[in-house]
Amino acid sequence: MIEPGGPAERFVQLWSVPAPAAPYLPEGVRRIYDGDWWPVRPSDRPYLYVNFVTSRDGRVSFAEPGANSAGPIAGFSAADRWLMGLLRAGCDAVLVGDGTLRAEPEHIWTSAHIYPDDAAAYAALRQLWGLAPQPVQIILSLDGALDPAAAIFGRSDLTVLVATTDGGAVRARASLAGSAATVHVLACGDSRVLLGPLMQQLRHDHGVRALLCEGGPRVYGALLAARLVDDEFLTLSPLMAGEAAGQPRPSLVEGTAFAPGRTPRAELLALRRSGEYLFLHSRWHYDALEGP
Repeated sequence: MIEPGGPAERFVQLWSVPAPAAPYLPEGVRRIYDGDWWPVRPSDRPYLYVNFVTSRDGRVSFAEPGANSAGPIAGFSAADRWLMGLLRAGCDAVLVGDGTLRAEPEHIWTSAHIYPDDAAAYAALRQLWGLAPQPVQIILSLDGALDPAAAIFGRSDLTVLVATTDGGAVRARASLAGSAATVHVLACGDSRVLLGPLMQQLRHDHGVRALLCEGGPRVYGALLAARLVDDEFLTLSPLMAGEAAGQPRPSLVEGTAFAPGRTPRAELLALRRSGEYLFLHSRWHYDALEGP
């Protein structure tokens, strides 16, 4: 039996679509989360879901020294960190952009790192779902200029995939050759990373059936534009970030603009609350993007 401790302030389900299938989460996890989560299973690519937190005004970072990561936006909420641990427990791999890696060089994208109190329960979940002990760490980088001192490259129990361009692959292989982690460099395009072929390669060559993306906003925008995101888990923080002239703070999606009437549409699947935080689970539809 899997019985995590969970955050002190439990989740309360405010609304949800009717259960589409038999329970996916074990009973002890459902009690804390106050509900369930049903992944979809595309045949030619991974199930791709994202997890972000935004301020009340939609910012994902204060973009200031010492406050570049999502933690300050989330107010370091225990419920947000617990859910992040759960979502990491359900994936074969976690994908982040190189900007996220630069902002959090000491971070390890595992459940135990973000919520160590329930490390044993998360490990039991991975075993239940037939997953490897640790998710593969995938870094998306155009130029392959990655710091070999980042924590993920120093862990011998981790596998790291670097998805980059042809030129970036040469740079990444040279700089990461001495890593303790098992590093694979994937050349996925000449001047940009071709996301569709990358997803197929991850599914068929690396066994990635479920892929979690945790940043950043440019990566999210590119994945949405490529119609590759299935589900979004979004934490709405009670904090207001704001923005001053000349000091931009990134929003949930950057680098991608959708025209009116040609936008992805989010279908809300569930809404939860923990304290002053709201947790939205949505599924993306791309009907408006179909056609020439």
